[in-house]
Amino acid sequence: MFLRFSLTAASLALALAVSATASAAPQAKNPQQQRMTDCNKQATGKKGDERKTFMSTCLKGEAAAPAKMTQQEKMKACNADTKAKTLKGDDRKKFMSSCLSGGAAASP
Repeated sequence: MFLRFSLTAASLALALAVSATASAAPQAKNPQQQRMTDCNKQATGKKGDERKTFMSTCLKGEAAAPAKMTQQEKMKACNADTKAKTLKGDDRKKFMSSCLSGGAAASP
């Protein structure tokens, strides 16, 4: 008799657990929640003010403007160009000045 009661109780507990799990299934996201998920994925790697600005424009549905190069990125690109063009001395100084001020293209 005790065994039959235990089996019945275990069956009932299992049935309740299965029904509770089925009702807790994730529901479809509304459009704003989906946009938030998508924007978060796209914002990977961005931090601070850059991320805030990106998330704001992304959540509004606006296209983000292309990011400006930082001074460090400009310096790196311009240095790579001078090496590719094998510039030295005054020629290198003139090129770097022009490149960093935006006068020269930062591509080899």
